Amino acid sequence: MKSLCSILVLSVICLVIISCNDSCNSGMTVTKEIFGQLDGRDVEIYTITNPGKAEMKVTTYGGIITSFKLPDKNGILSDVVLGYDNLDGYVKNNPYFGATIGRYGNRIGNAKFTLDGNEYSLAHNDGPNSLHGGVKGFDKVVWNAQPFSGSDSAGLILKYLSKDGEEGFPGNLDVTVTYTLTKDNTFRIDYQAATDKPTICNLTNHTYWNFKDAGKSDILQHELMLNASNYTPVDKTLIPTGVIEPVKDTPMDFTAAHAIGDNINADYEQLKIAGGYDHNWKLDNPANVKMNLAATVYEPTTGRFMEILTEEPGIQFYSGNFLDGSITGKNGDVYKFRSGFCLETQHYPDSPNKPEFPSVVLRPGEVYKTTTIHKFSIK
Repeated sequence: MKSLCSILVLSVICLVIISCNDSCNSGMTVTKEIFGQLDGRDVEIYTITNPGKAEMKVTTYGGIITSFKLPDKNGILSDVVLGYDNLDGYVKNNPYFGATIGRYGNRIGNAKFTLDGNEYSLAHNDGPNSLHGGVKGFDKVVWNAQPFSGSDSAGLILKYLSKDGEEGFPGNLDVTVTYTLTKDNTFRIDYQAATDKPTICNLTNHTYWNFKDAGKSDILQHELMLNASNYTPVDKTLIPTGVIEPVKDTPMDFTAAHAIGDNINADYEQLKIAGGYDHNWKLDNPANVKMNLAATVYEPTTGRFMEILTEEPGIQFYSGNFLDGSITGKNGDVYKFRSGFCLETQHYPDSPNKPEFPSVVLRPGEVYKTTTIHKFSIK
């Protein structure tokens, strides 16, 4: 009898070992909790961790990154993104903190566009324009989620079907967004979409970063480099005029890294229009590489350093100009003017109405597929 019991115990141990994949020993983990409920449906939040002392939290509401913890130069782990402690904050008043943006990231002029001779009208949710997919864009829907983990990475596969006519856009758009955190503190976003009618598609992520203290202070001493010799100037409603201008000898020049605050208050018409930086830069890519360096950010007091690589032709740099102290976020922190910045890899704003810009048209049989990578380190 003792022998039989011993065999059974050993068998159970063996089953546990066999059922445990490589992630058991790699330090890559994904856990799930219920974040709240919306319209009678559970909203989940997933915590993804790695052995390199990074932790990312993602909720199925809006595909939002609610927290991203990274070590500083002293090994102290702390959050580096703005957001809320609970679902209610995101539902009631979210200026796109951490969100997945679609169907069209950024602005579309006069909230309309023409495709194949058909005019489509969108929501006017940003003055005369349409912004970030409309009144209920991808940032305000509940996604279906599937976690995964392996020997060197873990993450979350998010899926959503945007139905034909949703927010005025044509075609059923089947969207997959995959967040991956690796052992070496790299955060990868893979976007994929397909449609059954000609449509437009421009997906991005709207995380507000602050590598010093997650929004307790401003971001003006962060040192930014944009790999871009040109940008797209905007009109008074922040819609690109259609021209592409050089950044040289202007406050828009970040080709060499320098503090965000160096020129942000310069007497420059574009900065006065936007209240700071809220523009699209045309990325340089003379070698025409697939995964191109877009930007770097360095925060001197913590030593945190980020590199962004992307397949996209542009990047929107937003310096938190609309944050005004009216939002109380995580841990009771009040998010004041310019307490977070966004770097949104993208096709250019208003591309559907600017045939001279790279196309954002997606047709049946085609696959929208693009990747953006964030590499975190200490400098």
